[in-house]
Amino acid sequence: MKVVDMHCDTIYELYERRKKGQEEKLSENDLHIDLSKMQAGDYLLQNFAVYTHLEREKNPFEYAMKLIDVFYEEMEANSDRIGMVKSWQDIENNRKEGKMSAMLTLEEGGACQGEPAYLRDFYRLGVRMMTLTWNFPNELGYPNRILSEDGRPPLCVPDTEHGLTETGIVFVQEMERLGMIPDISHLNDAGIRDVFRYTKKPFVASHSNARALAGHPRNLTDEMIRALAERGGVAGINFCAAFLKDKEDGAEPVHSYCRDMVKHMKHMKQIGGIGCIGLGSDFDGIVSVVEMGDCSGMQMLAEEMERQGFCMGEIEAVFHGNVLRLYQELL
Repeated sequence: MKVVDMHCDTIYELYERRKKGQEEKLSENDLHIDLSKMQAGDYLLQNFAVYTHLEREKNPFEYAMKLIDVFYEEMEANSDRIGMVKSWQDIENNRKEGKMSAMLTLEEGGACQGEPAYLRDFYRLGVRMMTLTWNFPNELGYPNRILSEDGRPPLCVPDTEHGLTETGIVFVQEMERLGMIPDISHLNDAGIRDVFRYTKKPFVASHSNARALAGHPRNLTDEMIRALAERGGVAGINFCAAFLKDKEDGAEPVHSYCRDMVKHMKHMKQIGGIGCIGLGSDFDGIVSVVEMGDCSGMQMLAEEMERQGFCMGEIEAVFHGNVLRLYQELL
């Protein structure tokens, strides 16, 4: 079953390891994702996120550019196995040539530093999707995950008051004009409402689950799932244990099981239909112990979907069909 995954943090991990002197490569490594594991898992396309931590990086734009350089280096070094995607036709061309596809995304709109020119520069470099926030407020909007000030664990509460800033509204409209897909994962509840209000085309929640089954505010409410489905958007199932199950005995869950991923799919199907569900593993961005091990074991999830009653057409839709339909429309 061909795999299309809307989110991973592998490029960030490669860059940070190289800063420490480790010669990590995308071709083969000990991370969740490398090209050999992707081929074993029957991958068609992987979105590679450029993640920036605003509190650690003094110049977010410059840091993001360094990660993009790593991405380009790896695409050039492995051009016989994987090709970069800037348009729908690129996906088709790579498939005809027997190659996997890689799409560049941004995880943290703050990398643009509030400058529409930087947004356009990222687009010119091939970025085709961007989360408006990560876990910190920025020039565009606010996250749901509010960090405490005294060193205690994060206070995870939905923010229903602070919508997109004026700059954020400008950005989502410019993204829509360019053909860069807005990603509402990490955005707060009020900001998500504003994305619906100020855009017209479909968009995604690249790695978010159902809040009705796991109360983490990074997950989507039933209202959001329904609205996303009506817009023609897609939510990618996140493999992080904390987004799959609520705390057990006051402790964050550690193990991510395929059966729990499928439970979220079933709920989303009931609320928004099968067409709004995709995959957004968050591989190499999560510390959970994932049942499938790494991306080479993705077919284990397809088998679990079949065990829980999904037909082959529905499995295909979730594994690749729904996201490809959206990319064909928007790219």
